[in-house]
Amino acid sequence: MTIQSTTTTPKQNGAKTIFNVTSGNFLEMYDFMVFGYYASAIAKTFFPGDDPYASLMMTLMTFGAGFLMRPLGAIILGAYIDHYGRRKGLLLTLSLMAIGTLTIACAPGYNTLGIAAPILILLGRLLQGFSAGVELGGVSVYLAEIAPKERKGFYVSWQSGSQQIAVIFAALLGLALNHILEKDQVTEWGWRLPFVIGCMIVPFLFWIRRMLAETEAFSKRKHHPSMGEIIRSVASNWALVLSGMLMVVTTTVMFYAITAFTPTFGKTVLMMSDRQSFFVTLCVGLSNLIWLPVMGSLSDRIGRRPLLITFTILAALTSWPVLYWLVNAPSFTHLLVAELWLSFLYASYNGAMVVYLAEIMPAEVRAAGFSLAYSLATALFGGFTPAISSYLIHTTGDKAMPGVWITFAAICGLIGTLCIKRLLKQYQAPQQTDGQAVHSKLAHTPSANTGAAK
Repeated sequence: MTIQSTTTTPKQNGAKTIFNVTSGNFLEMYDFMVFGYYASAIAKTFFPGDDPYASLMMTLMTFGAGFLMRPLGAIILGAYIDHYGRRKGLLLTLSLMAIGTLTIACAPGYNTLGIAAPILILLGRLLQGFSAGVELGGVSVYLAEIAPKERKGFYVSWQSGSQQIAVIFAALLGLALNHILEKDQVTEWGWRLPFVIGCMIVPFLFWIRRMLAETEAFSKRKHHPSMGEIIRSVASNWALVLSGMLMVVTTTVMFYAITAFTPTFGKTVLMMSDRQSFFVTLCVGLSNLIWLPVMGSLSDRIGRRPLLITFTILAALTSWPVLYWLVNAPSFTHLLVAELWLSFLYASYNGAMVVYLAEIMPAEVRAAGFSLAYSLATALFGGFTPAISSYLIHTTGDKAMPGVWITFAAICGLIGTLCIKRLLKQYQAPQQTDGQAVHSKLAHTPSANTGAAK
């Protein structure tokens, strides 16, 4: 595609380009966090009933349903990005996300529309999930392709970093609302304000993204595969996608456990106040924002695999004991310490994982392959983490059961990391420049980037 000469190329201003490309990623995660933070209020508005647990579960399942659309979005929108370009695809995903957010913000409650009200909320969540299916992949691939070879980990870490800014902003907004409004006001209508604010910043984010240039790596490729070619190539690399999905399970389960589920866990399980729960979530976002680029940079120096293996093992060994300690001595301080430890594990792993996943995907289908692996993990595991955690606590009576769920996710990540190492050896071939895929006995095989090989 033709790029206007007035557009600043990524190499001229890396910091500005990182900000421009991750701005839409902020909105995607902000919307998801707000829905999770106000699950209790949304339950009363759209899923009223005599059983508070049943109403909450309906809301959390609606939250999770959005993730079921992610694989479809990954395939369709991922193919669009791989064929038409990174810039056009990121503009499209932002537009779709904005429509879904507006639907949730404006939908009347059950008392007004009856059964149509929760259906509208579900449709809004499904549209958000469809666009989010490729948002993370599109941003990660863009950053990986514009980054200097020796700083890919640092650059790509800001994809997740922008999510943490969304967590921080949403938590600060939650604290402000709970300070200004009465609890009943937040439950009745105050929860809509964060969604309205999200809609208000969309024009600004859209303007920012329009300034993006196409990546040099995409522009230089002479052949941009059709959707059929992309789907066939992704299918031929099913083992790679499946292994990548296992790696992402660790990231997505831990992230939604320590962010979206924390306010609900703090209020309904530990009996903390709304302000305490939101403050802990704010601290988690700040912690993530610090550790992600630090560990991304560290992975540039020592390789991705040492971090991936170390922190999946630590998460598997410590998640349940930390939560067991917390629920047996619940306090604000203990909740903060436990969440900050889990935040350190999550960010240290994710700082290396996202760039690793971008590096190992074939260049011709990088957006689609990355997004499919990511969205499958989120749809099947991570997105339902709040609902699964609530269900495990309710059925077993053990308040520390979310730690078991995190342990399972960590083991999945370790298995995925080990499997990918074997796949890379199987497809081993001479390195090529500019992130081109390595060709062996499959039609398309993973690119042999230095960081991925370590």
